[in-house]
Amino acid sequence: MKLIDRPSPNFDARSRAIDAVILHYTGMQNGEEAIARLTDPLAQVSAHYVVEEDGSIFRLVAEEQRAFHAGVSTWRGESEINARSIGIEIVNPGHEWGYRDFPRAQIESVVALLKSILERHRIAPARVLGHSDVAPLRKEDPGERFPWKRLAAEGLALPPYDGAPDPSLPYDEAVRLLREIGYEVPDVAPGRPGPAAAVLAFQRRFCPAALGQGINPLTKAAIRHIAALAAG
Repeated sequence: MKLIDRPSPNFDARSRAIDAVILHYTGMQNGEEAIARLTDPLAQVSAHYVVEEDGSIFRLVAEEQRAFHAGVSTWRGESEINARSIGIEIVNPGHEWGYRDFPRAQIESVVALLKSILERHRIAPARVLGHSDVAPLRKEDPGERFPWKRLAAEGLALPPYDGAPDPSLPYDEAVRLLREIGYEVPDVAPGRPGPAAAVLAFQRRFCPAALGQGINPLTKAAIRHIAALAAG
């Protein structure tokens, strides 16, 4: 696995041990534009790696340093996600610039990179997360087209749900299980967004066929299934 160094000045010291990987899409018109921003000292954003559509892997920040990729984020009640994670930006225009499928060469490089990272840092597959998982109120990447199933086949992530719908799970229990899986789910109250953003993030990740359909029977079944997997 060849790494191309494009150092970014946007990092500082970690305060936590590495126990997660966060996958992003770049959401810009091309890879060079994304790398330029991630290495711009005025931007104060970065990632440890950028994976181009042709499979090229750029290293921007050393893993032992904290890159600035996740922003305000939470998982399983833990904040400071940047301090404990490795950030991988995957070149794709995203929803703003023409979201499209991720090329095979690109995903093969993501797989190789993840294998190396998870082995070296002993990170559990359940801790390979999307940006929208940890920041559902703000983000939607890497999005519903990202091939999580390919990563799961290599033991690098939890798999999407491919079973039948199940209407039996009560709504309140579905919301509770979303929190148990790890999502930040605000309470329903005046001025609070409730579970809608977390549900969308979950659907993008685990059941894209239900995207935008609320907590429907397919989403309920997926939540129950993924909660059981996440619990080990």
